[in-house]
Amino acid sequence: MGRWRTVLAWALVAPFLMWTVLRLSGLDAGFRWIQLVSFTPYVAGAAFAAPVAALLLRRRAAAVAGLAAALVLGGLLVPRVLEEGQPAAKGPVLRVLSANLRFGLTPPDRLLALARETRADVLSVQELPPGTRQKLEEKGVLELFPHTANGTHDTTLYSRHPFQAGEAPSGAVRATLDVPGAAQPVEFVAVHTCAPLHPGLGGCWRDSQSELPAATPQGTPRILAGDFNATLDHASLRGVLSTGYRDAAEVRGSGLRATWPASGWSFPGIVIDHVFADRRIAVLDYAVHDLPGSDHRAVSAELRLP
Repeated sequence: MGRWRTVLAWALVAPFLMWTVLRLSGLDAGFRWIQLVSFTPYVAGAAFAAPVAALLLRRRAAAVAGLAAALVLGGLLVPRVLEEGQPAAKGPVLRVLSANLRFGLTPPDRLLALARETRADVLSVQELPPGTRQKLEEKGVLELFPHTANGTHDTTLYSRHPFQAGEAPSGAVRATLDVPGAAQPVEFVAVHTCAPLHPGLGGCWRDSQSELPAATPQGTPRILAGDFNATLDHASLRGVLSTGYRDAAEVRGSGLRATWPASGWSFPGIVIDHVFADRRIAVLDYAVHDLPGSDHRAVSAELRLP
């Protein structure tokens, strides 16, 4: 009986130990792990049940190991729910809105209503096919955002401020904005990276993550916004963040607010839509918004430029 208690206790603890090791390894190893690691916040919550079960089975070593794994996983999430300090930015405010329209299923007037509600200055739109783009223009998007540029993968950038478009990674639009009152131009990248939907897209996902432009903390301030198809539990995305960005959701303590899938889906939500801002930029506000017709929620951020 004692032996079976030991086997059962370690069987309960071992998956969480393995998950912790893989998560800390800094590798996005294998297609299934790319998908599974996105659910680390849920695993972290469940992990605390394993040491309790081991204690009930009177197996102290397994309980200690399980508690260590749970504390490590939980510790990884703490920065996402605690607000961070802000840099002493004194420039103008730039309001950013990002929305994935699920290949045009979101009604154009609802997107425009959200843009007005958030008083967006820059709008990053993903999965906006040409037909829907035309309808959006008929509804008056160019009256709100007279400056626009289209990228690959149906990604479009709209802006109130004039900009110069530049060379961008696949699925992105890259532009240098001339924001009134700013000390220098600001680079904005509307992001839509490859989604790891099946094994054949694993390489595409890795490449598109690696192509995201690094921050330039000593140069032009840069903002990335869009559908990254990656969470902060992916090593590739953390690598981009570590170059000098801050995640707007994490800064405002909202780093666990799921953006995909939207309500009505059967499995837990994860955070794959982001606004990354140069660490010199203050994040005054961040919010997640329901988007009718889409499987994503829109995200908005109010940023104060240096």
